[in-house]
Amino acid sequence: MTGFRGLSREVKILTAVAFTVAVGFGIQSPAIPVFASQFGVGSTAVGALVSAFAFMRLATGLPGGLLVNRFGERTVLTTGMAMLAVTSVLAGLSWNFPLLLIFRGICGIGSAMYTVSAMSLLLRVTPASRLGRATGLFQGGYYLGTVAGPALGGGLLGISPRLPFFVYGIAVAIAGGIATFTLARAARARDSGQTTGARWQRISVAHALGYQSYRAALTTNFGLGWAVFGVRVSVLPLFLLHVLQADPGWIGVGLAVGAVLQAVTLPLAGRVADVWGRRVSLIAGEGLIFGSLIMVTAWQALPGYLATFALMGFGTAFCTTGGAAAVGDVTQGRGGTAVATYQMAADLGMVVGPLVAGQIASAYSYQTAFVATAVVVLVGLVMAVAIPRLLGPNMRAEPAEG
Repeated sequence: MTGFRGLSREVKILTAVAFTVAVGFGIQSPAIPVFASQFGVGSTAVGALVSAFAFMRLATGLPGGLLVNRFGERTVLTTGMAMLAVTSVLAGLSWNFPLLLIFRGICGIGSAMYTVSAMSLLLRVTPASRLGRATGLFQGGYYLGTVAGPALGGGLLGISPRLPFFVYGIAVAIAGGIATFTLARAARARDSGQTTGARWQRISVAHALGYQSYRAALTTNFGLGWAVFGVRVSVLPLFLLHVLQADPGWIGVGLAVGAVLQAVTLPLAGRVADVWGRRVSLIAGEGLIFGSLIMVTAWQALPGYLATFALMGFGTAFCTTGGAAAVGDVTQGRGGTAVATYQMAADLGMVVGPLVAGQIASAYSYQTAFVATAVVVLVGLVMAVAIPRLLGPNMRAEPAEG
């Protein structure tokens, strides 16, 4: 626990919860197509089942931020985790495909409420000088869970395709109950003798957009969703199969390389964001991701393919910590909708990126698709370079323009 030294109890709790939620999500992933196929549906319906979760996350992210502004982070976090637990169990009990689709969609709503409230709370309780470390640990817990989850899910799937849904629901319910109790105790200890007032004066998206650091965070997160969460898991594997004509097993190797390097780099990236600043962290991250796309375009071989995933893993660690810390600087933990908009930027990129890049690859070439993706990332890099240099380590953000 030495990595958490100097951080609040809430950060430790939220990191543990993030790990639990991510493990459960990973446990469900291999079970979804198997369970859906038992209802006699094809690949299109299975794709719709996956998209329903992502679409509802995107559609309800901003309302989730409004709920945070209205009711507070802990209430929305508890509600979101309860929805995740209940709908996961109900999905496992589904007796036809339409019910499974509905419950997965509602599960996406719960996921949006959880992620927005958890990040908002993390940013509110962490001092500016430690935001990078806190977000790095929080995201590290999540990515560690995404690596461990599918392995556990594969074992449960051998028993029953419904079992992963039940295990996830029970695990999230237990974690949510513990989190609700411990976060409430931590809040009472933190708030004792303090007055409210300015602490609850929320910062709007319009106000946050007055800061170049926030605009850069939005742009880089959109590019991150497009390139890393979208193209990396859709177009790049097809490039491996159709252009490099390599064994499909290398797809999993590449994804694992990127995920592991991202997870182990997050603590370092968090410290860089705190010591050297959000601007440096975002420039480093965007530069690495931009370089990875240029590499896969120029070096069309299996080593280049794997090196691309490695660079993306490094770059993603720096981008996510620097971007989240920059949002925390601007909102000071008082901007539920601003945090939601930041997270929705990545979701939007994840939806749009594979569609546009896939169409470009079909109409022209994979290389053209990678260059187009690199241009999107380059825009984020330019926005990061334009962030004013901070005057000192204790400044949360640069003055608003105008």
